[in-house]
Amino acid sequence: MALRVQFENNNEVGVFSKLTNSYCLVAIGGSENFYSVFEGELADTIPVIHTSIAGCRIIGRLCVGNRHGLLVPNGTTDQELQHLRNSLPEDVKIQKVEERLSALGNVIACNDYVALTHPDLDKETEEILADTLKVEIFRQSIASNVLVGSYCALSNQGGLVHPRTSVEDQHELSSLLQVPIVAGSINRGSDVIGAGMVVNDWCAFCGLDTTSTEISVIESIFKLGDVLPSAITSDMRASLIESMA
Repeated sequence: MALRVQFENNNEVGVFSKLTNSYCLVAIGGSENFYSVFEGELADTIPVIHTSIAGCRIIGRLCVGNRHGLLVPNGTTDQELQHLRNSLPEDVKIQKVEERLSALGNVIACNDYVALTHPDLDKETEEILADTLKVEIFRQSIASNVLVGSYCALSNQGGLVHPRTSVEDQHELSSLLQVPIVAGSINRGSDVIGAGMVVNDWCAFCGLDTTSTEISVIESIFKLGDVLPSAITSDMRASLIESMA
């Protein structure tokens, strides 16, 4: 399912949260409504962790992670680091990174297998990224934007990229990532995909302004609707057979 949510009247959900297949980070100081949407959908399967990073609430733009690990910028305090270590699942590695481009969420986009990075990322950061998140790395731009993390959203099922990405670029990205890629928008025409939504293999959260057309594109490219209808029809079929028997 793709769900609509707001953080204090702000539709940039990807700025205030980070979602992976093994944990979800949400910014502190939001409304109960914001947290309840995430917890209602995720709490049974993965931990929803309330945190700040480097004293900021824009956690989705500052850190990058997948089910293997989490990278946080150098400004992250020891207290925040300890809180994250205590709250994350045991098999998730957390690593602090000395990097000039410290808004890691803006300069890196990744799923559990592949990462796209800003062309100017430090070699050392790239090595830590490959080691901690266990991903293959490609230096890339999206529609001539070097902030790859801001202009795309990736899961292991698919990817949504900046609406002006050419068809050739979409094919190239698709072959690098080995998942289908589509160009689209979020929050009624916004091209900052990474800031407007978060996604993992079974659900997505996007801003309240996202139109139903945008939601249907999200659900089809990330294969989010598939699980539900078949489960419902098989349940209905089972109960029908029972009632007939």
